[in-house]
Amino acid sequence: MTVAEELIDSYLHDPVHSGYHILVAEADSTTVGYVCYGPTPLTEGTWDVYWLVVAQERQGQGIGTALMKSAEKEMGKAKGRLVIIETSSAPGYEKARRFYINHGYEIVARIADFYAPGDDKLILRKRLRRNRRQLSSKAHPVSSAKN
Repeated sequence: MTVAEELIDSYLHDPVHSGYHILVAEADSTTVGYVCYGPTPLTEGTWDVYWLVVAQERQGQGIGTALMKSAEKEMGKAKGRLVIIETSSAPGYEKARRFYINHGYEIVARIADFYAPGDDKLILRKRLRRNRRQLSSKAHPVSSAKN
């Protein structure tokens, strides 16, 4: 949690230049979840989701989905094309991994023993929109007309 608090403090101190974006879900004037994300430095349209947290007693109520969809919408508005999430392969993260996969993310890389022996780093990716090359090839189909 210390890392998440540092990200939030950085954002609150200087929201424009922190490199982070934070969306918060509230119920009855209480924070019940948040997502922290930001553009990946030195990339074109790649974003990282650093934290997606929903209070345990509020999980399964659509809060995580609403936060993720809102974050993805904001990333898309900022010309985001890829979203990257890094997580652990440990059994305690199974629910989080299922959540991401159910929301269109795919595991694209694994670094064995990254966090500890037997605890791999998993890298998940989701494409937000097609790249220009894919769009232009679909916009101009090749004609097979004969002269």
